Amino acid sequence: MIVIMLCSTLSGCAGDDEEPLDSLVIAYEVKDDYENTDENPQLFADYLSNELNYDVTLYSVDSDGAMIEALRFGNADIALMDGGAAWVGWQQYDLQVLAADQKSDGRTYYDAHAWVLADSAMASAHLDDDPYTDPFALLQGKTSCHTGWLKSAG
Repeated sequence: MIVIMLCSTLSGCAGDDEEPLDSLVIAYEVKDDYENTDENPQLFADYLSNELNYDVTLYSVDSDGAMIEALRFGNADIALMDGGAAWVGWQQYDLQVLAADQKSDGRTYYDAHAWVLADSAMASAHLDDDPYTDPFALLQGKTSCHTGWLKSAG
């Protein structure tokens, strides 16, 4: 899962250019317990607080949609979210990307793949070398399986 940091239109930072920014609020889906302590978002907030010399706090949300709303209504300055939610935030509310995680090969993106049965009409249309058959049109009305709502891969 790609994690993309988004910032809103600097809703928490808008104002006079001379007004110093001394706090940062991060919308984050906080869990009750973490199997791996490195996944705890409070560690990230503490790290940023030390590095930036800001008061960094977490704004707990329960979904990617709630992260978008936290940015939209100025309850958070930034959020960590998946590519699907980031795309919705960009399309609907003009949220912007602040940073993206980088893969070991330098990519800041990944490929999602759609799988169909080898003997399906979609597979046949894909492999028939006929420019007039559209395998994607055959997907209309089918049920797809994804990792979750607003997730970019499935």
